[in-house]
Amino acid sequence: MTDDLSAVGRFLFEAGTLKHTRRTGWWMAGVRDPESVAEHSWRTSLIASLIAKLEGADPAKAALLAVWHDTQETRTGDVNYVGKKYAPAGDPQAVTADQTTGMPEALASAIQDVITEYEAKESPEAICARDADKLECLLQGIEYKAQGYENAQRWIDNSRARLVTETGQRLAAELLEQDSLDWLRTALGEPKP
Repeated sequence: MTDDLSAVGRFLFEAGTLKHTRRTGWWMAGVRDPESVAEHSWRTSLIASLIAKLEGADPAKAALLAVWHDTQETRTGDVNYVGKKYAPAGDPQAVTADQTTGMPEALASAIQDVITEYEAKESPEAICARDADKLECLLQGIEYKAQGYENAQRWIDNSRARLVTETGQRLAAELLEQDSLDWLRTALGEPKP
């Protein structure tokens, strides 16, 4: 392979900063140490694959869209809804174009196509990935609420209201019926309290 991979290497270091970039909206709910963008994107990808499979879409493609959906935040930071009112985040496609400058053309084009599809909100996989983004926020809100952050209810309610797929809505209803440690009790064979 003769392609210069230096730009790819730089991007990989840049992507690593998402492990330290906090999801700032949770600070308004009083969460002192919210999850990182990378943590959010990882679980969003899992959720996207599950929703897509149940919705008849391509789970791998939905997961791909979800894992890339916030990569621009290496350059813009996580701008929450209040912040966007005053200083809109950069255009995801323009940021991605800058991030992929110098990469081999086939790679840069493929990454840009992923972001374009996600932002277009039209393909079944993009719709599933977007629902996964909202469902992950709802799930995180449930977990924060279980830790005593009562203000997380606003994020739970807002996220649920934005779900569009039947599977996303059904999963939200199921999650709201469960305790965040039901999985552990089930794994250990303990009865639900």
